Amino acid sequence: MRALRAVARPSMPFARSTALVLLALLAPIGPAEAQDLPAGLERVGAAITVVEVVDGDTVKLEDGRQVRLVGTQAPMLALGRPNFTPWPLGEESKRALETLVQGRAVALHYGGARRDRHGRALAHLVREDGLWIQGRMLKEGWARVYTFADNRAAVPALLALEGEARAAKRGIWAHPFYALRTPEEAARLIGTFQIVEGPVKTVATTGGRTYLNFGADWKSDFTIALDSEARRLFSKALGDPRRLEGQTVRVRGWLVARNGPMIELTHPEPLEVPAVLGANRPARKAAPP
Repeated sequence: MRALRAVARPSMPFARSTALVLLALLAPIGPAEAQDLPAGLERVGAAITVVEVVDGDTVKLEDGRQVRLVGTQAPMLALGRPNFTPWPLGEESKRALETLVQGRAVALHYGGARRDRHGRALAHLVREDGLWIQGRMLKEGWARVYTFADNRAAVPALLALEGEARAAKRGIWAHPFYALRTPEEAARLIGTFQIVEGPVKTVATTGGRTYLNFGADWKSDFTIALDSEARRLFSKALGDPRRLEGQTVRVRGWLVARNGPMIELTHPEPLEVPAVLGANRPARKAAPP
């Protein structure tokens, strides 16, 4: 997928704020924070030392394995990819993860598929003192929640921590590149990963797919598409999607052009509905990337 082309440089006040957050990450972890690993994750193997942090969601272990911090997406770095524009605050996110795990022993916990197509382990990391690394990165605002159909564990806890950081404008949430988007903004952001929030106008099912339409013209306005499996899982968890007509929802994913801007879902977790949005909706204005 294409990255956003325009990359804003943080202002000096923002850079100073970032430095303060990084210093805060050095503070000792209290017992309460060390107990926040959600249930349902299986530890596999002995603790092992992190020898390198690749970026804000990937590390290398002393046995040569790479681990993708499943459930999160940190700002992307170029990492040798030609013509790729790094996302803002990628280096800050990487440094935050280095502060947490560089040279430290971590245990790997799994809640879904254990390998990706690149051979990386897809695991939740827990430090030797009990700190859940994904939870801390999200809480401090250095990553977003990012899930797949074969890795759906711990999502409510992940979303709650992301929402806390966004409401407080920590880390990436103080930068306009990561702002929540309106349905009207979606058309100019094709090919990028976004979180879009707005009211559903109509819900329709055709050809085995369910569409949540955010405008009167389904051929040009923003739409969410649920395939048959996503609809089944959504209905099982939250009821008939048709009840969302007139309701404000929040969805995350890569924007594609399918009769206008669209986010296609294969599982329900990227779609936050009124029952789970809660009070973590920050006041915001539409902002350019």
